[in-house]
Amino acid sequence: MDENESPAVRLDGVHKRYGEVVALDGLSLSVDRGELFGFLGANGAGKTTTIKLLTGQRTPDAGSVSVLGRDPSDDPVETRRHLGVLPEREDPPSFVTPREYFAFVGRVRDIDEETLDARIDGWTHRFGFRDQLDTLCTDLSRGQRQKVMITASFLHEPDLVFIDEPLANLDPVMQERLKAFLVDYTSEDNTVFLSTHHVDVAEGICSRVGILRDGRLADDRRPDDEDGRLLDAFFDGVRSE
Repeated sequence: MDENESPAVRLDGVHKRYGEVVALDGLSLSVDRGELFGFLGANGAGKTTTIKLLTGQRTPDAGSVSVLGRDPSDDPVETRRHLGVLPEREDPPSFVTPREYFAFVGRVRDIDEETLDARIDGWTHRFGFRDQLDTLCTDLSRGQRQKVMITASFLHEPDLVFIDEPLANLDPVMQERLKAFLVDYTSEDNTVFLSTHHVDVAEGICSRVGILRDGRLADDRRPDDEDGRLLDAFFDGVRSE
């Protein structure tokens, strides 16, 4: 299969252990290009481990992983050129300004200065933090730092973005703006892999949701399935733990 025709994400029978702890237990999953895929699970279900495997930060003990048609551990540099990653609870460097941090990201991602300026302008307008561009990141609020990290993840307009709880620390208005942006972004054949334990977020914006339980894919469905089954499936899993 041509790389451009392959799924954005594929895991086949993936196992991952940390000592005696089984993080993933034969996880199989496929996400098509252009999907806004919600990865739903309780804390400790294995969501962060999955993202680390997909971004080449870890390798599986067994099974195979493919991202945009490549094994991320075999070709990490080329794979990451096409990825954006927004981990949970990660801040920008403290003693630089957002403008300086974006300039660094632009150099790493080979974004020319004019394009970078236009994209920074677009994001600061969307999130309303233009006045903080020259403030040290250490002096920004937690919500403002989150806006900086979101912006940095999208500056190079990646084909695939992994996001772990992106709405944390954003006020309700900014949350709605980001959700609308994610929907628009995937409408252009980009893919978003959204890890969350918030059912309302998954139901509200995702085109498809996988429910992770005990390191396995326990359910895979579209949020508009009848009878509120997505909500029931998630909480049935939580109650059974």
